[in-house]
Amino acid sequence: MPATRRRFLSWGLSLPALGWACRTRGDAPAPASPEPAVSARPEPVRSLLVLGGTRFLGPAVVDEALAAGLEVTLFNRGKSDPDAYSELETLIGDRDPDVGAGLSALEGRSFDAVIDTSGYFPRHVRASAERLAPRVGQYVFISSISAYATHDHPGDDEQAPLATLDDPTVESMGDQFQNYGGLKALCEQAAEAAMPGRVANVRPGYIVGPRDPSDRFTYWPVRMARGGDVLVPGEQRDPLQIIDVRDLGRWLVQLVTTRTAGVFNAVGPQQPTTWGAVVDACRAASSSDARLVWASTEFLRAHADEDAPPPLPIWAPPSGETAGFDRYSNARAVAAGLTTRSLEQTAADTLAWFQSQPPERREALRSGLPPEQEQALLAELAKSREVAAGPPVRRTSPLPGPWPARGLGGPAWSRAAAYG
Repeated sequence: MPATRRRFLSWGLSLPALGWACRTRGDAPAPASPEPAVSARPEPVRSLLVLGGTRFLGPAVVDEALAAGLEVTLFNRGKSDPDAYSELETLIGDRDPDVGAGLSALEGRSFDAVIDTSGYFPRHVRASAERLAPRVGQYVFISSISAYATHDHPGDDEQAPLATLDDPTVESMGDQFQNYGGLKALCEQAAEAAMPGRVANVRPGYIVGPRDPSDRFTYWPVRMARGGDVLVPGEQRDPLQIIDVRDLGRWLVQLVTTRTAGVFNAVGPQQPTTWGAVVDACRAASSSDARLVWASTEFLRAHADEDAPPPLPIWAPPSGETAGFDRYSNARAVAAGLTTRSLEQTAADTLAWFQSQPPERREALRSGLPPEQEQALLAELAKSREVAAGPPVRRTSPLPGPWPARGLGGPAWSRAAAYG
């Protein structure tokens, strides 16, 4: 395994989010990203097709579309929560046109717009977009920040170089999800080629909030609720970008109703935020006595085992190869109407949702430090601080105050599973 990949693995970063199959910065310039195109007098949008629709982002889109008065049709395999929207028309098929009935259920159907929350391979996206192009006004494709070639440049916008693949026909994420970013970039291009000028390619960062199956963000309010000393990575001022799934769903529907096309970084909050602000919001949501113990990048690096890194979700070192990871520009998305709710609301709602789950779900967080590993690291951290200070002393940081507002980790599979 290349040394660079090992370094990223040691931080527990989501490999899909990092686009492992990328080449060096500058080798694959991004296609020209036109300014957002908004129809001057858009025809009313009445019907929406959602490819996917029953997992995490999909329900947020469907709920917002129904609230907006749209007639919603779903297309999926009927396997993930098939009864979630039993009142809606659901077309059963497969994104792969060569599997089973494939896309035949879409034959002859017309819709004002489609939102694709489940496209991961360019052949599948191309087949869907080409089949729908004659009878659909707009195609909204959910891509990813992972589509960028590198993540080392703070402030990158939609013009940053995209990830590429040595084999653009590959239809596997790879054993470390190293193909994810390049595949998303190719999916974007496939959609645009099929429906030029009618596509909105949306690149979210970490999507968080109620119903998140990965528990990447959920770990933090849940851990705060448990109280005691909480190991927190980095420094309070480190940047962080997350977007509440409900804010993303609302904005995607807005892109449809305004018939807005273009390329967008869908990262939040609207204004930049910090780790200090986020963990403070998570602690406040739980009303607990949690005490934050900040562990420096250097400490975490020294205690990172290549085979079992400290799993600290949604954190990346704010320097070196991940210096820009939580600092993408969202100016274009904000100009196109993206708004985000408060960190406190996201944290509180996520915690309330998790606490409403069955006991077996609550007892099995899918991300974050196991208690015994956290305690071992806290003990090592206290020991290292005693040595550095001379006389024995226990140092825990004060609870962070309101830090100025200024965003990835967790299991690799969770990134790909976040949509749909």
